[in-house]
Amino acid sequence: MHASTLRSSPGECAHEVLDVVPMIFRLIRNELQEYGAKEMSVPQYRTLSYVYRKGGVSLSEVADHIGLTLPTISMLVDGLVARGLMNRREDTEDRRRITLTLTEPGRARLESAQRATVAYLEERLRQLSASDRAIITGAMRMLRELFTGGTDSAKN
Repeated sequence: MHASTLRSSPGECAHEVLDVVPMIFRLIRNELQEYGAKEMSVPQYRTLSYVYRKGGVSLSEVADHIGLTLPTISMLVDGLVARGLMNRREDTEDRRRITLTLTEPGRARLESAQRATVAYLEERLRQLSASDRAIITGAMRMLRELFTGGTDSAKN
């Protein structure tokens, strides 16, 4: 595959993204369940990952990032808190605001899941040439820029 010889309409590109992204998420979910964290769903993984990166975020921020409603993310977070993976605390400046942080076991579980999933993806991507991996890396960076305005808010 050579980037200079590929041509695609916006519609073809949109269809490819819609077809491929769910497949990748399905593989990641399977990998998380098989090796990284058998009891962790992709939304739970993404929630832990976002809270890990941002630290001290609100329930609303997590809901917005994950794309779930407040009641749904609240139930998801309740489960993570009950399992000792996350803490909920009242904000010291605004008692109506709840801040979320990871516990040490939550951080360890997330890091373990990340290592296992990255190792799996590396193994799959190793099958491609270095130039094809560079194309994919560039495409992912372009998509991040396009859909987030250059911020890292779309990661995980």
